[in-house]
Amino acid sequence: MKRLFFFIFILFCSVTACWSAQPQPFLPAQFSGWRIEGNPRISEDAVVADAAYAPALKEYGFQDVEFTTYTRPDRKLTIKAARFGDTTGAYGAFTFYKTAGMQVEKIDDLAASAGTKVLFYRGNILVEADFDRITAMSAAELRDLSAALPQPAGNKNLLPTLPRYLPRDGFRYLAHSAKYVTGPAAFAAVHPPLPGDVIDFQRSPEVVLGRYTTSEGTATLTLIAYPTPQIAGERLRALESWTKSSGCSPGQACEFFGKRSGPIVAVVTGDVSRGEAQPLLAAISYDADVTWNQPTSLSKKNNIGNLIMAAFTLIGVLLLIALGIGLAFGGLRVLLQRFFPNRWFDRQEDVEIIRLNLPR
Repeated sequence: MKRLFFFIFILFCSVTACWSAQPQPFLPAQFSGWRIEGNPRISEDAVVADAAYAPALKEYGFQDVEFTTYTRPDRKLTIKAARFGDTTGAYGAFTFYKTAGMQVEKIDDLAASAGTKVLFYRGNILVEADFDRITAMSAAELRDLSAALPQPAGNKNLLPTLPRYLPRDGFRYLAHSAKYVTGPAAFAAVHPPLPGDVIDFQRSPEVVLGRYTTSEGTATLTLIAYPTPQIAGERLRALESWTKSSGCSPGQACEFFGKRSGPIVAVVTGDVSRGEAQPLLAAISYDADVTWNQPTSLSKKNNIGNLIMAAFTLIGVLLLIALGIGLAFGGLRVLLQRFFPNRWFDRQEDVEIIRLNLPR
């Protein structure tokens, strides 16, 4: 019988563990009149999400993807939603997939559309919605869908700060041209003007590329943020050395204008003159965020007097608890001995000594 109960317990634990290990759906069952048709398909394999750019998705922190079809009378909506480890990963994937020909949409954080397809992200979830046809209410319906998505907590819901350094006001910035990457696979896929080995992704850099219209054509501004200014200075010298070599690949700019601002290396390449490149570089100015949080007086947590008083208070409480338990136990023993003598305590058979008269 014991073996049967043990076997049932092990089986229950195994089923529970397998169930908890399965990825759970994160898209809502219904929104704005749309209802899920059938069971959603969920996978933790980046190849299932996008076979062509699976390594890039992993660099952004890909976790899982859900494919769901919503229907309503005479309508159909196909949703592909990828979940990442944090908001930075979803934002990076959004910039990776958006193209310059898309139109700006007002759906929460950032959104863009091309025909019947709408791409947007909210928190750490990137959504690609494909309508059977676009109506005046499509954007509002997607806003309802976005509001129903789960959100990451704490620091995982923070956006990267590097894209803010791309100058826009006063410059002819090409909309939807910004690309945010954190690894060599995504960097190579966005057709960069610089080689990835010179940037050295083993130093954990963040890279943002933006395109601008110039009088001579199109220029690319590349911002590379390294962990320290010392590493940034070293990589800028490596880029300058690379421009003097003859190993440039076709399509890459072997001449550029660059500078360093704190841990950020800014490089302008492409069809641009020095007179147009310098204003772009001058607009890059690293500002360190310094928070002054030194207390002007001792708090209750840092006051040694409060600590001593709390220690004595704890000692007093423990003494009172011990005294109460002792009185309760002793009083109970006295009462039982008085009303039930030799029944519960001090019984004769409990105090007798067993003697064994063994021969010597």
